[in-house]
Amino acid sequence: MFKKIAADALGLSDIGTIIQPSDYDKTDADDYVMHEDQEKIYFLIKTKADEYCFTNLAIIHVDGTSAASSKRTLKRYPYSQHKISGVMLETAGKLDMDVEIKFHIGNEKIDIDVRKDQIEQLKDLYKALLQISEITYENGIILDFASQSLDKAVSVLQNARTDDNNLAATYKGITDFGFQWLTSAREKYHEKDFGAIFEKYINN
Repeated sequence: MFKKIAADALGLSDIGTIIQPSDYDKTDADDYVMHEDQEKIYFLIKTKADEYCFTNLAIIHVDGTSAASSKRTLKRYPYSQHKISGVMLETAGKLDMDVEIKFHIGNEKIDIDVRKDQIEQLKDLYKALLQISEITYENGIILDFASQSLDKAVSVLQNARTDDNNLAATYKGITDFGFQWLTSAREKYHEKDFGAIFEKYINN
C-alpha cells in the first residue's frame, strides 16, 4: 500500500511501458482498432491509467481518469482530420526515471512519459511522428496552392467575354473542371494511411 501511495506522489505510476506486438491483443485499445478496414497497430504505450495506440490511420487514446479508477474514455484522432505538430523527445537525466515524447494532435496536446530503458524504441516513434508531421504540413501547402490557382483561373474566365447563349455551358464547364481539379488534388495530397511511414521507422 505504501509503495502505491509513494509511486502516485512521485508521479511514477504514470510512467508508461511500450507494449510488444505479441501483447497488443491483451490491451483495451486493440478492441477499438478497425481491423475490418485494414487498420493495424504499429506502436502502443500503456501507463497505469492510459493507453496510447498508434495505428496507420489514427491515434487511439484510452483515457483513464486516474490509476485507481476503472472508468475509461475512448478518444480517436484520425491523421486525416487532426494534424500532428510540435513533435519533441525529452531524454532522461541521471536521476530521471523516464523519458518523454510530446506532440500536438489537432488542438490536443499529448505528453507521454515512458521508461527510460525503452528510449531506443521511443526514438523510432519520434521519427515516424516527425515524418508524418512534415508530410501533412507540406501537403497542406500544396492543397492551398491548388485552390488558389483554381480561384485565379475562374476569375480570369469570369472576366472574359462570353456569349450569353453559351453562358450556362461555360459555367457548367468551369464548375465541373473545378470539382475534378480539387478532387484530384485532395486524393493525391490528403493522406489518410501512414502505414508506409510506420513500416519504415518502427523496428519491432
